[in-house]
Amino acid sequence: MVNITFGAVAAPSAAAPAADNPIQTAGLDFIVTYGSPGSEMVQGYSTGDMAWILTCTALVWLMIPGLGYLYSGLTRRKNALHMLLLTMMALAVVSFQWFFWGYSLTFSSTGGAFFGNLRNFGFMGVLEEPAGGSSNRLPEIIYAGYEMMFAALVPAIAIGAACERARVWPFLIFTFVWATLVYDPIAHWIWAPQGWAFKWGVLDYAGGGPVEICSGITGLVISYYLGKRRGYGTERLLFKPHNVSHIVLGTAFLWFGWLGFNGGSCFTASLRAGMSVMTTNTAASVAGITWMLLDYRLERKWSVVGFCTGAIAGLVAITPAAGFIGVPASVLVGFLSAVVSNFATGVKVFMRCDDAMDVFAVHALAGYVGLILTGLFAQASVANNDGILVISGGWLDHHYYQLAQQIAWIVAATAWTGGVTFAIMLVLDHIPGIGPFRASETAEIIGVDEEQLGEFAYDYALFNRDLEGNCSPAYLEGQNKLDLYEGQKGGNGSSDGAAAPAAGEALGPASSGSSGQQAASRTVAEAEAAKPTTETVDEKAMQHAAPQDASARH
Repeated sequence: MVNITFGAVAAPSAAAPAADNPIQTAGLDFIVTYGSPGSEMVQGYSTGDMAWILTCTALVWLMIPGLGYLYSGLTRRKNALHMLLLTMMALAVVSFQWFFWGYSLTFSSTGGAFFGNLRNFGFMGVLEEPAGGSSNRLPEIIYAGYEMMFAALVPAIAIGAACERARVWPFLIFTFVWATLVYDPIAHWIWAPQGWAFKWGVLDYAGGGPVEICSGITGLVISYYLGKRRGYGTERLLFKPHNVSHIVLGTAFLWFGWLGFNGGSCFTASLRAGMSVMTTNTAASVAGITWMLLDYRLERKWSVVGFCTGAIAGLVAITPAAGFIGVPASVLVGFLSAVVSNFATGVKVFMRCDDAMDVFAVHALAGYVGLILTGLFAQASVANNDGILVISGGWLDHHYYQLAQQIAWIVAATAWTGGVTFAIMLVLDHIPGIGPFRASETAEIIGVDEEQLGEFAYDYALFNRDLEGNCSPAYLEGQNKLDLYEGQKGGNGSSDGAAAPAAGEALGPASSGSSGQQAASRTVAEAEAAKPTTETVDEKAMQHAAPQDASARH
């Protein structure tokens, strides 16, 4: 049982041996006594700090479904639900991994310079003792919960690179292994007091390395390992996002949650937290406007998708800098991150990389920008706005060596992430019962929602299907057959202009689970031969067609 009281601790560090009886009754601190009998320690925590970090934990949690909606809106509708599932499953898998051994491997107080240990395996002893990573300002259970949200967000970002061609099961296993071998060590290096980067003096406020570089480089490796999507480089994949409203909703969730992501990373309700919130919002705003203007110069249209993408690039870049720089410098961070990431989205063509969500350009490269600018504009006065942290600053404070440290940190995080991620995918891909990572060609034709999930984001996604050509589903319940010639309708409703596959190409079987319907396995040539005229289509089957088709008939 934990000994808890309210009052104040009569010690400058808010911690003292219990034998000294340091507790004063006049005060509102949350005071606990911990340790073995005879050597108990007394620790006081601010209830305001704890309330703020618990609130920020909820805000960061909200970023994960926000990311799912962002990715879902960017894909074609036949793959929309798949992205929502993968992001939410990343949250679930990492939540278990963090409890099981992730937190211990990252933040155990007896870990080494490169790796933690299993001192806190299964959350053993994770409760009332002060967390060293929070400068002893938070009890360990609250600190562990907050950091768990960071760990869950990173693989969810990276998995966006696998859109429209990934099987679910291998990526669930991948998420657990990747969090253990990639995220946990890198987070330990920079955020655990024993980590080599922490002790060396690298400045990475909220995760330029563990969050942005890890997710961006992992996304790049996933893109290369899975290979290009079917139809890459043709008009088939030159489609518009199927739901821009979901993109706006996802961006709003991410932006809102990012205020807690950065605002809580100083672990106190302080001036530094307020400064972090302001720099975060400013960088995102400037980056969103900058990206939209860059797109306008080409299209002469005000792109909503461009604004959202730019805002996210600004949020990424300000992540390592938010608690170290002032608001004026955050304007430059937002502007430069948008410019670099915007032009980098075209680089993937020359890299021959099908990174559909631009995870590398928006996360890895914007993370590089943020870390480098932190080395230039970090100020000791800003860092000390929490009354705790003392740093030498960056170039503005004439500490020129800081930039070299930041670049070395970028190289280390990039190399470890890229090498270990590729090794994980290579091994898992060849284990029976886990691999392959890539979905079948049939799944790419009918959509991974149908092939992997048996469910759809929209009910009309079944009846007005995007099959890149002909469609001939057999409705088993009513014994009705309806042939939809998608080529006549413009395909998926998202302006992709899909061309029909070559004659003789099998569409393959697919299940639609909850509706009890199964698509017939037929070749395109057979479907073309069986394509009915308007007069021969069964009227009962037509009642199930998409609403836009029904209205057109009237």
